[in-house]
Amino acid sequence: MRKRIGGRVALVMIAMLLAVNANAQTRHKRERQPKETERPAPVLSIDKRDTVVTLPGAFNGRPYWLALAQCGGAYFKLNVLYTAIAVQARAVKPDPKLNTEYTRKLNDAIRTATAFFSGAERFLITDRGIERIDAVLIYNEQSRAVADRIKTIDAALNAAKACPALYQACQEAHAKACTETLPPVG
Repeated sequence: MRKRIGGRVALVMIAMLLAVNANAQTRHKRERQPKETERPAPVLSIDKRDTVVTLPGAFNGRPYWLALAQCGGAYFKLNVLYTAIAVQARAVKPDPKLNTEYTRKLNDAIRTATAFFSGAERFLITDRGIERIDAVLIYNEQSRAVADRIKTIDAALNAAKACPALYQACQEAHAKACTETLPPVG
């Protein structure tokens, strides 16, 4: 009888040791993995020389470079999200039709993002008289902050909803800064 109890105690002890070991490994793994944190939007460096949007709506009163950079960030994130779907349609579950559709959409999104980034860059260079590399450093943080907050295609499309009107207003008022033709988005 003592052997039975001793055997059961030994089994319980082994089970407890295994559970403690597994818990420690899981905790260690969680501690090693970087935690995804929301980066706060960087402090805006708005200057009195900045040309301001006078379009009614979400961008009214903001510097053009900032509004264009934020739209560029939304379209860039849309490109990233479309790319994930196209890669899956190409490699994981081959679907040529879906791959073609999303490859076209991701190419349009990256062209659109580039147009917005170029406009932001031109405004910063013209308004502030700074070099191109400095302009990129200024608008890049603002565009990344917008892109980091977007998690789905619907959220990206929603964030970019007012952007075509902004770009059209920019083309009408500041043709030298907003020179590209935007592809249709959808």
